Amino acid sequence: MGEFKVHRVRFFNYVPSAIRCVAYNNQSNRLAVSRTDGTVEIYNLSANYFQEKFFPGHESRATEALCWAEGQRLFSAGLNGEIIEYDLQALNIKYAMDAFGGPIWSMAASPSGSQLLIGCEDGSVKLFQITPDKIQFERNFDRQKSRILSLSWRPSGTHIAAGSIDYISVFDVKSGSAVHKMIVDRQYMGVSKRKCIVWGVAFLSDGTVISVDSAGKVQFWDSATGTLVKSHLIANADVQSISVANMIFTFIYEQEDSFVVGTAEGTVFHFQLVPVTSNSGEKQWVRTKPFQHHTHDVRTVAHSPTSLISGGTDTHLVIRPLMEKVEVKNYDAALRKITFPHRRLISCSRKRQLLLFQFAHHLELWRLGSTVATGKISGKFLVSGKNGDTLPLSKNADHLLYLKTKGPENIICSCISPCGSWIAYSTASRFFLYRLNYEHDNLSLKRVSKMPAFLRSALQILFSEDSTKLFVASNQGVLHIFQLSGGSFKHLHAFQPQSGTVEAMCLLAVSPDGNWLAASGTSAGVHVYNVKQLKLHCTVPAYNFPVTAMAVAPNTNNLVIAYSDQQVFEYSIPDKHYTDWSRTVQKHGFHHLWLQRDTPITHISFHPKRPMNILLHDAYMFCIIDKSLVGVEGTWRKAADGSKGGVHRDVSLESSRGPCDLWVWEAELADKCLVQDE
Repeated sequence: MGEFKVHRVRFFNYVPSAIRCVAYNNQSNRLAVSRTDGTVEIYNLSANYFQEKFFPGHESRATEALCWAEGQRLFSAGLNGEIIEYDLQALNIKYAMDAFGGPIWSMAASPSGSQLLIGCEDGSVKLFQITPDKIQFERNFDRQKSRILSLSWRPSGTHIAAGSIDYISVFDVKSGSAVHKMIVDRQYMGVSKRKCIVWGVAFLSDGTVISVDSAGKVQFWDSATGTLVKSHLIANADVQSISVANMIFTFIYEQEDSFVVGTAEGTVFHFQLVPVTSNSGEKQWVRTKPFQHHTHDVRTVAHSPTSLISGGTDTHLVIRPLMEKVEVKNYDAALRKITFPHRRLISCSRKRQLLLFQFAHHLELWRLGSTVATGKISGKFLVSGKNGDTLPLSKNADHLLYLKTKGPENIICSCISPCGSWIAYSTASRFFLYRLNYEHDNLSLKRVSKMPAFLRSALQILFSEDSTKLFVASNQGVLHIFQLSGGSFKHLHAFQPQSGTVEAMCLLAVSPDGNWLAASGTSAGVHVYNVKQLKLHCTVPAYNFPVTAMAVAPNTNNLVIAYSDQQVFEYSIPDKHYTDWSRTVQKHGFHHLWLQRDTPITHISFHPKRPMNILLHDAYMFCIIDKSLVGVEGTWRKAADGSKGGVHRDVSLESSRGPCDLWVWEAELADKCLVQDE
């Protein structure tokens, strides 16, 4: 019989929302991604493309534009007519301001990052001044006859281009007046279309304006004369997005020699500025490379110094490196396709064999199926089982609960207690706690109504192993501890943020004995608290990469931490230093195949019968690190490999005899998640 009895769960029907906008920050090498449900995600491209932050969605926030300004300040705008700035430390919305122009379709920050421009439904172009604390309206430009769907600043900051329906306007920033109005051609495959929508514009340093439109064309315009210079018909459908290399928020600009466009056919085209002849100083724009990594519309693109980034209706975030820009041909040169979030959406109750699935606006509670068989069925007989055998179910999985949230806010986090008697979840403005009662096959649910006034929202929720304590991390950097006893709910203590800083805690881990609580914040620091004495115990030495997962080992109380660069550290909490095994591994290094993985570890667990084994997984692979193997080439082994974008979640359970139970949650995403029974 095998080492694990694996429950393969395939009924978590999670489908991510489509990608609407991306915005690349050249100064911090970070990428902001907004989805159609209002969710905004921040990826650290320098940290192995890890999704280090996210802001939950909202039904009324249909984001249409996203941009960085003033270096590290992030803004969004959408069809509700509001401009939103995000607090990247507290991980919440800093403020929202009505632009008073109806739905907002486009937004762009000035080259210096000190001004913000928006395009509205009523045809107005509004200029805002970015102050240290907020933004302040400055003035309107000449109003146009139709909505402003796209905007772009000239790198010198003197002019802007605005794309509308059937025409492109060029404005003088100083006066706010339109100096040119360029009419786009409605001809599409020889037939005149009723309207031509200018989906995107890009203003180059030499005065050239590049436009993409619904007629499938990429066109080049001379902004000084307002005339068409060149036109490329590249698609039989809309060209929906454009991004130019080196258009960054700084006063130093390199040559703009490359841009990328995305089409409604799922194709991404790369254009480059190349010499007309080998010995000629004259250059021209040439379509060089088409890429087909999407199945549906490419709604947005971005161009970093070393890669082309695209996203759209198929929910995939695709990052394709430019091989001529990559100096070392290692895993950084590999194509990356990110689909599922780098955070846990599933929690489990080991005692009652329950799974809690988190969706945007509801939770689902399932009971695992079970089997009494120990081998496979051959004909009418049960034969002895071996590795890889599929055991028949004696009882199917049960869908016990569908818990829908009230209001327009998405769920941030959720958790079920190990005993299965408590469910907690939070939105951006409310925290919910429910008590579950089981009587035979009946399940009743009761909400804890009297929540403390200070507990409005949570970024992370975690129960102790004995289900007597609830740990809540707020977006103000405060860690709350609550006592759970029977049906009662009592606040015990609040750990305040260190040095008065407001740092959101993104990850929590509690020791199996309930004595230690580890918390990781947005600055990649890890603090360990003594739960019994209610004080800070120690701080793990700082590391240059963000934490992706952590867990406390039973018996030893060693904290195992995984970072986005694929390094794994083991820190002794009682002794306040790294363990000998961790020092040895860091001295000799991990296996090169381990370090070349391009997806982060998202969960860590431990083998209940083999204390030297650490169980880890990412989106595609489940593996075991054996600490007893001293050799660097043999410290880890792959236990399972996902395919076609499978996402996995694993938990090992105590077992008195026979193999340990391992729960693996899998999902595939093509046009939608494939749902199969257990």
